[in-house]
Amino acid sequence: MDTEDSPWGDVPSRSSSNANLAKSFDSETAEPAPKAGQPTALTSVSSSRSAAGRGPRTPRKVGAQPTRLEAVDDSLGPLGPLGDNASTQPEPEQPPIPPSKEQPLLMGNARQATSLSSSMSRSMVDSVELGGDDRPLSARTRYSGSGQPPPGSVESSRRQNQPSVSIEQAARPTFGITVGDPHKVGDLTSSHIVYQVRTKTSSKAYRQPEFTVSRRYRDFLWLYNSLHNNSPGVVVPPPPEKQAVGRFDSNFVESRRAALERMLNKTAAHPILQHDGDLKIFLESDAFNVDVKHREHREPGLGENKGMFSSMGFGGGGGGKFIEHDDWFHDRKIYLDALENQLKALLKAIDTVVTQRKGLAEAAGDFSASLHALSTVELSVSLSTPLEGLSDLQLRIREVYDRQAQQDVLTIGITVDEYIRLIGSIKQAFAQRQKSFHSWHSADAELSKRKATQEKTLRSGKTQQDRLNQLQADVGDGERRCHQARLLFEDMGRLMRGELERFEREKVEDFKSGVETFLEGAVEAQKELIELWETFLMQLDADEDGEPFFKPPAINVASAKQKEGRTQGMSDENTQEAAATLTAEQEE
Repeated sequence: MDTEDSPWGDVPSRSSSNANLAKSFDSETAEPAPKAGQPTALTSVSSSRSAAGRGPRTPRKVGAQPTRLEAVDDSLGPLGPLGDNASTQPEPEQPPIPPSKEQPLLMGNARQATSLSSSMSRSMVDSVELGGDDRPLSARTRYSGSGQPPPGSVESSRRQNQPSVSIEQAARPTFGITVGDPHKVGDLTSSHIVYQVRTKTSSKAYRQPEFTVSRRYRDFLWLYNSLHNNSPGVVVPPPPEKQAVGRFDSNFVESRRAALERMLNKTAAHPILQHDGDLKIFLESDAFNVDVKHREHREPGLGENKGMFSSMGFGGGGGGKFIEHDDWFHDRKIYLDALENQLKALLKAIDTVVTQRKGLAEAAGDFSASLHALSTVELSVSLSTPLEGLSDLQLRIREVYDRQAQQDVLTIGITVDEYIRLIGSIKQAFAQRQKSFHSWHSADAELSKRKATQEKTLRSGKTQQDRLNQLQADVGDGERRCHQARLLFEDMGRLMRGELERFEREKVEDFKSGVETFLEGAVEAQKELIELWETFLMQLDADEDGEPFFKPPAINVASAKQKEGRTQGMSDENTQEAAATLTAEQEE
């Protein structure tokens, strides 16, 4: 049949175009799918092919129409280059990507390509500069793009070992204070102990980073009272209590020195007290007494009232009875009373233990003296020598007991005593809060009186304007005083809450450290005693390479038998005499 007369003459051309379209679709699968609504070269080619197929009928020449779609560049479509298609480098074949995920993946691929190129360049630099790094490339490039070092590097371990400190703590000045070299000065009537206070600080408020001054016990008391008056509501670390009898004893002086050192270090570590001017005078002044007198002349109310407190009557009488309305402070008062009683009982038990250790030391000393006296009387060298060695051993045991008793006082005893005094300082802060409460209510009562006077004067209507202005000024001043007193009471309550929380944290740390030191000292003392006894026993026993420390005397066998016979005969005679005596008694 002629192709021109056939009504289906366009079928071959349509089939050929469909075959070409199928081939073109197979080749287009390697390229990423375009967005919806964007024309592509595939649609334009297929439309042109279909339009050509619907043209005038011509003899079929399928082989004469090449359909090579690789010659058509998608980047040169009707809308120009699209995104990453503008790159001239051919990409490897990839499976088709869903249209909804195309844009994020394209952006991710771009970032991945950028990071890959940067990591490759950095790895090349690392391979040149860090020749000693034998890690694989993947391990080096894994942390090259981030700001953190690899987990196995020296820098990372250094960062992990460094404790994390807040910015406020890092900005605070540091103090290292030691109280030492206690020595007695003065004559018989004015003798006292003087301590050397050495300070190392990073604070810029002091003239030098290191300095040393001499202070006596009453200077520490002055500092404590001044800090209490300067910072009401703050728990000030107290000094040890005053003692009139035995204050020059070596053990007492050492315990007081350690307590004063703990007091100064805690005061300097406090975020509020470390900036106090009186602390600066105490630590730095070479002419301490003169500076204190000048300060008292400049501020006559020093030690009693200061600043706003004197203006509001803060240092006056306590007023009426104080009733605590805050449950939190009420519970803390009950807790502190119970804690104080328990600590006092614990301190009494510690004193009993220390007294017993000192008694053991004295008993060991007496035992040593008796053994030494016996060794001097004994004529046998083989017996007098071990007795003398045992006497020396008891002297060393006495030293161990004395040292352990002193360590008990300086470890857990001084901690318990310090917190008993700290509870007293907290109660003093509670008393200051109570005074501020009374000053607030007294200011409020005074304000009510002034308002009543002003209202009475206004109702009379016969007062001059100057009198009214004066009353109005008095009412304004009373309102200001009442407002300041109320703010002071509220601020003191918030400050005391923080101080009590700080007290609880430090209490746990100090008691934990004190108990650990106490246990370590007890273990070391027992080990030392065991070692002393074992050494003495080894000296008593026979040594393989030398003579024994204690050698029993040689005994003759014949003489021993004769002595045994004489002893036996004497025992028989004694037995007969005892029997005769018993018979006579029975007859009577």
